[in-house]
Amino acid sequence: MADLLTTEEAAEYLRLSERKLYELVAAGALPCTKVTGRWLFPKAALDRWLASGLLTPAGMTLAPRPAIVGGSQDPLLDWALRESGGGLASLPEGSEAGLRRLSRGEILAAAIHLHRIEGDDETANVEAVAQAPGLHDAVVIAFARREQGLVVAPGNPLGLSDLSAVARTGARMAQRPAGAGAQLLLVALMARAGLGAGGLTLMKPVCPTGPDLGQAVRAGRADCGIASRSVAHAAGLGFVPLIWERFDLVLRQRDYFLPGPQALFEHIRGPAFRSQAADMQGYDVAEAGRVRLVN
Repeated sequence: MADLLTTEEAAEYLRLSERKLYELVAAGALPCTKVTGRWLFPKAALDRWLASGLLTPAGMTLAPRPAIVGGSQDPLLDWALRESGGGLASLPEGSEAGLRRLSRGEILAAAIHLHRIEGDDETANVEAVAQAPGLHDAVVIAFARREQGLVVAPGNPLGLSDLSAVARTGARMAQRPAGAGAQLLLVALMARAGLGAGGLTLMKPVCPTGPDLGQAVRAGRADCGIASRSVAHAAGLGFVPLIWERFDLVLRQRDYFLPGPQALFEHIRGPAFRSQAADMQGYDVAEAGRVRLVN
């Protein structure tokens, strides 16, 4: 079967009447595209749509998503949500948890920074969204590039330079929850450094957010942990840079033009946002607001 289906082929594939198919297209509920006046339906996107269980029974309408940005926590994002005046709240639970909530309609948008053991981290966010069940209609918006590294005590008394040094010195490493972007980065960096599960002294309990991890280092409960430069700067801690990463926002196409997201996107394209990013340190916001993916 072709990768792109005609209306007749898509209706047969989904076992729907063509009339019902057009109703779903008109409601924006079905992944499709219009080329030279004809509707075409990507078969792979239809498969993801079916797997996600998004077929809405007759008479039901899609409930509005709560005005919440879930996913990863970031100090600059927290500031932008407050200052943009869009009425968007924050629910920081980690990148993977944010995508799950977004696919279930429990939040309006998710902030993500994903990492892989192998492959190009530059494309990890857009590829994850493109392949995620239930997000066939998602759009990825660039928020910032962030500098991630080891948050350490002031002056870096243990002389840490990378994860190999953390392992060699036996430094106590604070952790983030499973599925958080910083924890995914830690796992990827351990694999790249050839460190097994017992290669680091990993501390418990886990730290829910980056600022919580910074507080654990500041209080002496841990010697180091993976977080952004902005977290270290705000806490008055030392910082050992490791990588720059993509930090993006994901939401459904139909929600992009809602007042809350639009207020946020307008704000992050402005001079006040650029000035705040420079003050917080460790951000590159040259592409803020740019569309990186339309699923």
